[in-house]
Amino acid sequence: MARHFADRLTDAIVAKDAPAVVNIDPVPDRLPAEFRPAAATGRETDPAGVLQGMRAFCLRLIDIVAPLVPVVKFNVACFEPFHAAGIQVYDDLIAEASRRGLVVIGDVKRGDVGHTAAQYAQAHFNEAPPAATKTPDAITINGYLGWDGVKPFIDVARDQGKGVFILVRTSNDSAASIQDVVTQDGRKVHEILASLVAQWADESDTLGDSGYTSVGAVVATRRSDDAARLRAAMPRSVFLVPGYGAQGGKAEDYKHYFKADGTGAIVAAGRSIVYAHGSPAYQQRFPGDWSRCVEQACRDFIGDLRRIVPAHGAKTPPH
Repeated sequence: MARHFADRLTDAIVAKDAPAVVNIDPVPDRLPAEFRPAAATGRETDPAGVLQGMRAFCLRLIDIVAPLVPVVKFNVACFEPFHAAGIQVYDDLIAEASRRGLVVIGDVKRGDVGHTAAQYAQAHFNEAPPAATKTPDAITINGYLGWDGVKPFIDVARDQGKGVFILVRTSNDSAASIQDVVTQDGRKVHEILASLVAQWADESDTLGDSGYTSVGAVVATRRSDDAARLRAAMPRSVFLVPGYGAQGGKAEDYKHYFKADGTGAIVAAGRSIVYAHGSPAYQQRFPGDWSRCVEQACRDFIGDLRRIVPAHGAKTPPH
């Protein structure tokens, strides 16, 4: 069995002094020109060619970010439109990122009740036959179905040295219309779920030597008071924090998710890095060189986080 997920994650963050995740979510019409089939204008014209370009682009992204960040995240939704061939590429990318020493999160957001959740857990974690393929170190799951919807994931993750990140407060614009509703006892809906996540973590025997459990949480409010309450409510959970960059989030928005020692959270950025070649600022610095744009955007992201998070005292990635 793999070493405890939260311990591996904590060590990986310290090793690169970067509490950072790069989301590798390929969108065909945003790829650099060299990765687009000459005759293709979309999936309908040449799906195999489009998928091949996506695969090559993602492999190159792994090359670029692997020396800089400890974690990458792949959203399975980007690959599912291509059915079996797309899932094979998803699996291949997980295997390559793992080979490069990266912690890998599968952004799958699965959730269901009882026996169905157990099947989802096996699908996304199990590396034994019949699948016999490399699976992510952790996945995102939906906690809004309650204990019977999360327990199968937590159990399989614990038994295989993997982790889960339970959706608590998401980053989409309309999340507040449900997740920020104030209930009769004065708590917001997402605060109630946060208290349940802490309970599930405590009751599932998932605490590692790092002091963190393998039951993490996805949290993305930019309200500092909400962030502070969530940090206090889930003291042993690592937070996966989306919303940086393309969704408008800045490093300062997330400092309350970290503990005083700089631990407890990893911030995710995607489009602002992987499509940095479309940014005028990076285009001017590195005209015609998309990979340099990505590399610099990744370095800028890490530097931004280091301004607001206490240093872990590790070596800075090479320049």
